Amino acid sequence: MKKYSIPFVLWSVLFVVLPLILVLITAFNGNVAMGLEGYSFSPEHFIRFFEPLYLRILLRSILLALVSTAVCLLVGYPVAYFLSQMDSKKSGIWILLFLIPMWMNFLLRTYAWITLLGRNGVLNRLFSFIGLGPFDMMYNQGAILMGMIYNFLPFMVLPIFTVLSKMDKSYLEAAKDLGATPRQVFTRVVLPLSLPGVSSGVLMCFIPALSTFVISSLLGGNKYYLIGNLIEQQFRFTGNWPFGSAISAVLMVIMFLSLFAIRKAGLEEVQGGENA
Repeated sequence: MKKYSIPFVLWSVLFVVLPLILVLITAFNGNVAMGLEGYSFSPEHFIRFFEPLYLRILLRSILLALVSTAVCLLVGYPVAYFLSQMDSKKSGIWILLFLIPMWMNFLLRTYAWITLLGRNGVLNRLFSFIGLGPFDMMYNQGAILMGMIYNFLPFMVLPIFTVLSKMDKSYLEAAKDLGATPRQVFTRVVLPLSLPGVSSGVLMCFIPALSTFVISSLLGGNKYYLIGNLIEQQFRFTGNWPFGSAISAVLMVIMFLSLFAIRKAGLEEVQGGENA
């Protein structure tokens, strides 16, 4: 069995471990110039990141990621629950409808919102028919949130739907036989058993929302910098790769901590539900 894992280990080392090591090495380079020639170990780029300007960008990124994830959860859980109650043929059709937009390029999906929310976009044209508008729905945090929710909502629906559709129905029947109301069946049985799907969906929404830069660039008009935009700027325009690597390292630490916290919270909730 071990020999079959060798390709996976090699792939992980080449494309996961080594790039992370290179990012960390670059982050501690006191020189802006790339390469090991003239390399000087220094934490100055990490110290620079904790200036108020960059901390505000980080806090804004975390806040928008949390809000978009919360909205995806509030919308996605009822949708996933509703789909799980359908027969397999109908639910399969609806899941396919969720997946079809994901086959389109991420950039094109985001550009579509410019057509919808623009000054002369579809929504403003509809509002003009009833004598309203035009409204400024682009280049603000609301537009960024809409783009995040639209792009990441399927990542919330699919894992929750998978868990709910595979749930053992005998648990529900046993709860009903014991006199539980529909509300009690949901809160005491369905919700605790679906928490693994919820935790997976939260991670799959929060992490890309925290690191996104395309959505904020197109829908925010570069007026609202997020942490992903800051990293992109350092690598593409400023040329300060060590500072960009330092920001990336801090972002990876935040993501790992989020992963650990959500996983731990999900396991504790599941264990608490089983004990109850």
